[in-house]
Amino acid sequence: MVSYLTEELVRQGHNVTLFASGDSETNACLVPVCRQALRLNKGIVDSFAPHIVELQEVIEHAHEFDVLHFHNDYLHFPVSQILKYPHLTTLHGRLDIAELQPLYKKFAEMPLISISNNQRLPLKNVNWIGTVYHGLPIDDLKLQEGQGNYFAFLGRVSPEKGVDKSIDIAKRTGIKIKIAAKIDKADQEFYEKEIAPLFDNPLVEYIGEISEHEKQDFLGNALALLFPINWPEPFGLVMIEAMATGTPVIAFRSGSVPEVIDDGVTGFVVSTVDGAFEAVSKLEQLNRKKIRGVFEARFTAEIMAKNYLRFYETMIDKSPSKKNYRGIHDHHSESFSSSPRKEIKQDDVA
Repeated sequence: MVSYLTEELVRQGHNVTLFASGDSETNACLVPVCRQALRLNKGIVDSFAPHIVELQEVIEHAHEFDVLHFHNDYLHFPVSQILKYPHLTTLHGRLDIAELQPLYKKFAEMPLISISNNQRLPLKNVNWIGTVYHGLPIDDLKLQEGQGNYFAFLGRVSPEKGVDKSIDIAKRTGIKIKIAAKIDKADQEFYEKEIAPLFDNPLVEYIGEISEHEKQDFLGNALALLFPINWPEPFGLVMIEAMATGTPVIAFRSGSVPEVIDDGVTGFVVSTVDGAFEAVSKLEQLNRKKIRGVFEARFTAEIMAKNYLRFYETMIDKSPSKKNYRGIHDHHSESFSSSPRKEIKQDDVA
């Protein structure tokens, strides 16, 4: 998501510096903080150390930017509170964790962006300045006809994502389900005990983790995406990926789902497996072109970037150092984005 935002800001003419791994592909100015993305580097023992390096790089360059945009949760809070440069933080994860309460109470003034209104609920007394929904590049995924006669499940094999319920829905309808999902180490035992036996059913095809390029056909050919989650989903990117291909979503009413899915238009919001089974019979009522139209109206990277720009300007306007500001400059990165100050015609973001 940071990449989508960075590239769209650059496309709109802003100076952006991205602090991220050295293998990042970007049109922004890249400040590499480690050689390879941590998730892909199996040799990493201490994954925390590169984040500290990244934070120090941002500290050293912070004076060059009009605004800093953080995407690494609360790691930077003590530093950004002291430096007092215009900044904001997008929170991407779940917030209903007990240890977070005293942390966000201590840093109650930090300007925060949520990725759904529902995500905010566990943290009521913090400085929420807005909600910005995720967005995808408008041409990354295209409208498709859904000729595959199967359901799609895309995500992780974990208790909260509901792969078992997805299989149950498919079995009840007699329709095949294709499962494109990764299995994290933390979920290996759950997979082996609870899910692996379910994959023996002839209606179930387990594909494994797929690349971005494979999502077009996987989602675009599906009758529907099944999203029977069992947790307070902060956003649920796969829902708008399906919508971008015109594929409807059948999702459980939890977390951000009612904000993202227009019930009866882009899919159906249900509460049980029975409800999902009933929704299957109504899929033919939905128009795939209309679903794609909702995606274009609400969930593109261009819309996301424009929404963030409003908050960048707000933070700059509030800054005591506004006298040094010579234009609209937008920056952000995997944990922060920023950009050098040269002759500023557009925003610089870190």
